[in-house]
Amino acid sequence: MQKLQVNNLVRSATFFQHAGISIIFVFMPIIAKGVTESIFEIGLLVASFSFAQILSEIYFGRHSDKKGTRLKFIRIGFIGCAITFGLHYFAADLTMFFIVRIAAGVASGIMIPAMIAYTYEANIDKKRAATVISFHALGWLAGIAAAGIANDLKLIFLISAASFVIGLLFTIKLPNPQQEKELKPGTTKNVIAKNKFLFSSLLLRHIGAAAVWTILPIMLMERLGAELYQVSIVYVANTLTAFILMNVMASKIHLSNVTKFKIGIGFTTFVFIGLVLVTDWWMVMPFMSLVGATWAFLFIGGNFHLMENNPRSTSTGIFSSTLSIATVVGPVVAGSIAFVFDYAAVMYFAIAIIVCAFVVSLKIKK
Repeated sequence: MQKLQVNNLVRSATFFQHAGISIIFVFMPIIAKGVTESIFEIGLLVASFSFAQILSEIYFGRHSDKKGTRLKFIRIGFIGCAITFGLHYFAADLTMFFIVRIAAGVASGIMIPAMIAYTYEANIDKKRAATVISFHALGWLAGIAAAGIANDLKLIFLISAASFVIGLLFTIKLPNPQQEKELKPGTTKNVIAKNKFLFSSLLLRHIGAAAVWTILPIMLMERLGAELYQVSIVYVANTLTAFILMNVMASKIHLSNVTKFKIGIGFTTFVFIGLVLVTDWWMVMPFMSLVGATWAFLFIGGNFHLMENNPRSTSTGIFSSTLSIATVVGPVVAGSIAFVFDYAAVMYFAIAIIVCAFVVSLKIKK
């Protein structure tokens, strides 16, 4: 009963954590369009959040292992996010948006590795942790849906800040177990070297994905005639599938974590092949569902493989920061390609780089 209560508290905190992030992240290209017409500057603004996350996740993920505690970093992250995401409301020009996005990236990076490690360590049956982590997908679903319902690009900043405050409240009753301190020097470097093929394939895959996510909301509205709430519906198809599949993975899918990761990388290729062919906004939905499925496989497979074989907060911090690096590079690449060519060229770039990612992933040993 005690373990169930802890898991439910973590589920709730995870839900509001990712609802707060997603409600702004997904719609940032559209928000940025209100302060600049340059697709290249939009790419830079989207990338700034993830650039800040890179350093934050690596530093605080490693620091969490050194201290042997997770909860302090989780709570500090929630407080920081409530403040920095709320400050988006007052941003009125491109410079201010850059400042608040960088601050928000640092704040969110404090708690993401600690939250994943805490969830994993709280479960004796590690497969059950997938059902808890799945609430990050449900949080993204709720955040995206809330943005569509609000239909107001200023109001969503306040909803985001409120989500982090609520998430913080759920952490108050969480126990604060002490883990063995990981003080060995060079740990971060060793984890990267040991898992270089996993991190390399993840980086390549997510550069392609991040490039597409930068232009997709704009493409949906400008080229395919979608309204803001219809953009929300498209993205809900993604997160709902990820949530369902992560829960099914805990009991029904008996594959090794490495195999799950490779499936997640490889099948992403078909998503962007499909997006090249769509002619109306609703046709994007099945391909976004496939994105959700591939994300569930690679996120659970990759993180669980790392935590089984490496210092947990350090390795999940590197996993998250690898995603952040890709989310820096991807938008810049997308902005550059779309500026020189068109939106379809971004899709072709994504297809090519994800095929390369899958080839690299084949070198990962079980």
